[in-house]
Amino acid sequence: MNPVTIAVDAMSGDRGPDVVVSAALDAVRDNEALSLILVGVRSELEALLSGEHSRIRIVEAADVVRMNERPSHALRHKKNSSMAIALSLVRDGEAQGCVSAGNTGALMAFGRSIIRMHTGIERPAICKLLPSLRGRCHVLDLGATVDASAENLYQYALMGSLMASAISGLSEPRVALLNVGEEEIKGNEQVRLASHLLAQCETVNYIGYIEGSDLFRDVADVVVCDGFVGNVALKTGEGVAGLLIDLIEQAFTRGAYGRFVGFLARPIIGRLLRLMDPARHNGASLLGLQGVVIKSHGNANERAMLAAIRQAVREVDMEVPQRINERLDDLLV
Repeated sequence: MNPVTIAVDAMSGDRGPDVVVSAALDAVRDNEALSLILVGVRSELEALLSGEHSRIRIVEAADVVRMNERPSHALRHKKNSSMAIALSLVRDGEAQGCVSAGNTGALMAFGRSIIRMHTGIERPAICKLLPSLRGRCHVLDLGATVDASAENLYQYALMGSLMASAISGLSEPRVALLNVGEEEIKGNEQVRLASHLLAQCETVNYIGYIEGSDLFRDVADVVVCDGFVGNVALKTGEGVAGLLIDLIEQAFTRGAYGRFVGFLARPIIGRLLRLMDPARHNGASLLGLQGVVIKSHGNANERAMLAAIRQAVREVDMEVPQRINERLDDLLV
């Protein structure tokens, strides 16, 4: 594996730098080719590191973007924030990717301003790999643009298809639009027009509409929707997963019989819990930017933050932005 350096916004998440530092230490222990740059208040980060690590260094940041700040305000007044500086390290070539658990809107705004967009892409999209029945499915947009146009959806489909090829090695990923029904007459005007555009695109393996119940059934490799629908679907899926985890744990810890059955079924139960655990799937890609930027859940714990860092490393290793950029000129003609 080639050496990789990832810049991590250590201050913006809901749980503060403690979780980030702990995940960073685990990440470099697990990957000898990985170096990390933690961006934040040096005194706090040094105290948490409890001594220097040869592959973790600190870059001072004087400010933090708060979760309730307007992106426009952050863009004007928080240029010295940990988020902005972490993205600048990617722009300047000191890091190959960036991870932040901060304000999504601000991260999108700073990303567009600092790293810039791929030529021909109007708006970035948040894309995440979700577990499906026999593999994983790329879903986008998950909250970047709540009022996406048909052209935006078309561009998301192109980028999602290219990412699925890069990450999952699929030669012809199945691309679908998330809709309220499978019939051609269903959906709003933007979705129907996007479907028409994709049906005319010979380079995308477009399979038509799918419904929300198909998201986890291995019906498609890439599922496209606007950010409002995608974010609701994502949060609903995470809520159901959390409910199932709690129910399984209760069923096999309540009473002697339940504990006995749970002991016998422990290997199977363990695999199911790991599959459904949202923390294991933390880390969404900001597609459309000319660099690797991973958005972590704001309330990410140590395990979730570690997953986001690993996702950044994976995308750097597979040169996802470069591969998307190389193909977009041809696809957007």
